Amino acid sequence: MIRTLVALALVALISGGAYLALGPSNDTSAGSDGPAPQEGAALVEVILPETLSGQAQIGQRVFEAACAQCHGQNGAGRDGSGPPLVHRIYEPSHHGDAAFNLAVANGVRSHHWPYGNMPPVAGLTNADVAAIVRYIRDLQQANGIF
Repeated sequence: MIRTLVALALVALISGGAYLALGPSNDTSAGSDGPAPQEGAALVEVILPETLSGQAQIGQRVFEAACAQCHGQNGAGRDGSGPPLVHRIYEPSHHGDAAFNLAVANGVRSHHWPYGNMPPVAGLTNADVAAIVRYIRDLQQANGIF
């Protein structure tokens, strides 16, 4: 049963990455004829919430230290590095909190997106990941992603 749930979560995470790479984004410039983003540029525009919960504040600090190098400041993604987490593909009904836990613990094999494999992230506790997820969920909510 556990293996099935893990496999399903990984398939959902991989499918989400494929959708992100191939599907529409919440970037307000999507579809414009403007220049392509520069390497390392944010992939989406993120609206910050007025306040963050205490757990989300902790998650923000951990995210900045462990995740932002690839997933960008405030989860906006980074061209050439990693997908935005503030995107409807990562909404809770599609990528539950467990998917984030699995990605951190096991990494994610690249499937259709151009960012390469995500390695496991060493040194993060379950509490760290829970705080990161709370931070991402607060950001998602502020951006209309429920």
